[in-house]
Amino acid sequence: MILQYLDFEYSEDTEGVGTWDAMASVAPHQVVAVQAEVAQVLGWAYHAFPDGRDALENGGEWDYDLQAQIELSTPEVWQFDPGMGLILTSRQPAGEPRHTVSLSLTGTESFCQALRERFALD
Repeated sequence: MILQYLDFEYSEDTEGVGTWDAMASVAPHQVVAVQAEVAQVLGWAYHAFPDGRDALENGGEWDYDLQAQIELSTPEVWQFDPGMGLILTSRQPAGEPRHTVSLSLTGTESFCQALRERFALD
């Protein structure tokens, strides 16, 4: 399965523990699709490694951290007034909220390889 919203990056520590970090920032109408991707990834992990979720330092094969937030932005226009030598600002109407989700998966070499193969991660 190829993921459309979660864009994973891989890193590995000196002890061979791998970490896959993904982030998605989407408009409200895309939240359900992102939730579905997160659920597929975590559902696969629980199914493929059913007894392995725990902190790796406690002997687990994999673990995860999931966070989400809604970000609101208000555009601001800046213009330089050469006569006054100042920046003048004006606020615009608030933009559409963005939903930002981050998912980090840590795991053993076998977990990371299985995740890479299942979701065609590079």
